[in-house]
Amino acid sequence: MQKNIEERVLSAAQYIADTGATVRDTAKCFGISKSTVHKDMTQRLQLYDISLFRAVREKLQINKEERHIRGGIATHNKYKGAKK
Repeated sequence: MQKNIEERVLSAAQYIADTGATVRDTAKCFGISKSTVHKDMTQRLQLYDISLFRAVREKLQINKEERHIRGGIATHNKYKGAKK
């Protein structure tokens, strides 16, 4: 059981580090919940690989700072399509 968790954490972390994916995108890709991804990245990852933890933390901070922009774009596109 422990080995599966470690593999999941490291795989998801590497995915985020390589692609800059959001927690939501990562959860969808790996078939797990957003809560699990968040806990894996903020708590478990630092136990397994501290340098990868730092890299992922940077990516997640960037995503957090940009999320209001993505939300605004999504809303704009939603209403742009509805007016046709």
